Amino acid sequence: MEVILLKDVEKVGKKGEIASVADGHARNFLLPRKLAETATPGRVAAVTRTMEEKAARERREAERAEEVRDLLGKTVLTIPAPVGTGERLFGSITNQDVADALYAARKIRVDKRKVLLEDPIKTVGTYMIPVDVHQTVEPAELKVIVVPRGSAE
Repeated sequence: MEVILLKDVEKVGKKGEIASVADGHARNFLLPRKLAETATPGRVAAVTRTMEEKAARERREAERAEEVRDLLGKTVLTIPAPVGTGERLFGSITNQDVADALYAARKIRVDKRKVLLEDPIKTVGTYMIPVDVHQTVEPAELKVIVVPRGSAE
């Protein structure tokens, strides 16, 4: 019997897939528990159309993410910070600070968890920070220059 899965079912398939299962398994397990529905031609066409739309949306998101990655690769952020002796910062520059500076400079919103800063920046200098823009696209390399407050542009 052909069924359309409404939820992920172990050893049968993932949500939205059309699976061929035994009649008894469908009638006694999948259908009563609302894990699947009978695959009629109309429902199969609707599921196929939905899957195609989802794939097209994911392609568009990946293309936009590549454009953002290219833009971030060309971006140089200058972050002024209060400095003490020996070029050490009072406090530190965190991934949230980098995300905020990126929004202020380029109006690109990036979740702070996507800024892959291993440790907070605690000294003045130039840093290359990877920024994850999409799961299917390589992370962008963002150049960040930390300068003493007052000497920034």
